[in-house]
Amino acid sequence: MPPEPPEHDDSAEAPGTPEVTPAPLLLLRDGLTAVVDTPELLEEACAALATATGPVAIDAERASGYRYSARAYLIQLRREGAGTWLIDPIAFDSHLPMLQGALTGTEWILHAATQDLPCLREVGLEPAALFDSELAGRLLGYPRVGLATLVEEILGQRMRKEHSAADWSTRPLPSAWLEYAALDVEVLLELRTHMIEELEAAGKAEWARQEFEHLLGFEPTVRTDAWRRTSGVHRLRGRRSLGAARALWEARDRIAAERDVTPGRIIPDSAIVAAAAALPTDRASLLRTKGFHGRGAERYSRQWLAALDEVMAMAEADLPSRAPRGDGPPHPRTWADRDPVAAERFQLARSAVLALSEELSVPVENLLTPDYLRRAMWTPPATRDADGLAPSLGAQLAAYGARPWQVELVTPRLVEAVLQADERAQSDGDSDGEGDSGT
Repeated sequence: MPPEPPEHDDSAEAPGTPEVTPAPLLLLRDGLTAVVDTPELLEEACAALATATGPVAIDAERASGYRYSARAYLIQLRREGAGTWLIDPIAFDSHLPMLQGALTGTEWILHAATQDLPCLREVGLEPAALFDSELAGRLLGYPRVGLATLVEEILGQRMRKEHSAADWSTRPLPSAWLEYAALDVEVLLELRTHMIEELEAAGKAEWARQEFEHLLGFEPTVRTDAWRRTSGVHRLRGRRSLGAARALWEARDRIAAERDVTPGRIIPDSAIVAAAAALPTDRASLLRTKGFHGRGAERYSRQWLAALDEVMAMAEADLPSRAPRGDGPPHPRTWADRDPVAAERFQLARSAVLALSEELSVPVENLLTPDYLRRAMWTPPATRDADGLAPSLGAQLAAYGARPWQVELVTPRLVEAVLQADERAQSDGDSDGEGDSGT
C-alpha cells in the first residue's frame, strides 16, 4: 500500500506572499422586482420614477448575435427613492411616451451610451442630459473601462457577467437573467458620484461635460458599402468576384431583415467569400461550395443563384472596384509618394498627440478623433503665420466636430508640426540647391 501524502504544511508557504481576498459579489439591495409588462405596472413605474430625485441610471438589453434589429428587449432603470424597474418595451408596441414624460429633465447615467441611445430613441426615450461612465473612465485614464472592471476598481465590488451574450428576445426571461440585468443599474448612481469627484480632482470635469453634451447628438454611422466589411472579402480577386460578394451580402441582408435574424445565422461570411470566388452556376455546385451548407444555404438557394446570375450579366463598368474613392484624404501610407511634406507633418503631429495623450492619461482617440488629425494634416490652412495659423487650424478642427477642450489642447501641437514640416522641407530644398550649384 503506497504511503499517504503528507499533510499540507502552512509553514511551507512562500514568505511574504499576500493572500488575495476577492471583492465581495454585488447583490441586489431591494430584491428582484416583477417585469413591467402591463399598462397598470407601467403607470406605477412612471409615477415612482417621476416623484423620485436625482439622476436616473438606465441600461438596455438587446439581442445582438440573434436578431437583425438592434431594438431594446428590456430597459432597466434605477433612481433614488424609486428603486429599480425592469420594463419590457415589446409589451407596449415598442413606444413609451409615458416613461419619457416621467423622465423629463432628468440626467441619465449610462455605460457606453452610444450602444444604448439608438435603441432607447427607438422607443421614444431621449435624454436631456447624460453621464457616461465608460467615457468618464477613459478621460480618467483607466486602462480598462468595462462596467464590471470600473465597479471593482472604484467601488470594490464584483459583478457577474455570465448573461452578457444572452438572447434577450427570449420570453419569458429567466429570473437569473433579470437579476443580472438589474445589477447593471444597481451601482451606476454611486459610480457616478465617485467618478465626478475624480474628474474634478483631475481637472477634467469640463472635458467630461463637453463630451457628454456632444453625446446628446450622437447618431450611428451609416456605413456606405457595408458589404466590404465581409470577413475575408479582401482575398477576392477581380471585380466580378467583388460584385458577387456584394450581391450575396445584399441578398443575405434582405432575408435577415425580413426574418429579424442576425445575418450570420443565414449563411456565414466565409460562405459568401467562397461562392464569390467560385461563382457556381447551379444549385448542386453552389451547395458543394465550401461553407455553403446548412438550412439557410439550401432554403434560399434560389436567391443566392439569382444574385450570382445577375452579377454574371453585369457590364464591367457596373461592377465594384477594389478601392472606392472616399471623401477623405488618402491613406497615410501613400502620403510619402503623393505629398512628402504632408507625410512629414502627419508624422510630427501624430507623435505630438501621442505624447500629449500619455501626458494627460487620456486615450489618443479620445483626445482627438484620428480622422480629424488626418484631414487637418493633409489639407491644413494655407497661412504659415503662427498667429493666424492657430485660430484657422482650431476652426478647422471644430468644423470637423472636435470639442473646445480638444481644440485648445491639440492645436498648439499641430501648429508646431505644420511649421516644423515646412521648415524641414525648406531646409532640404536649400541643401539640394547648394549641392546643384557646386557641380
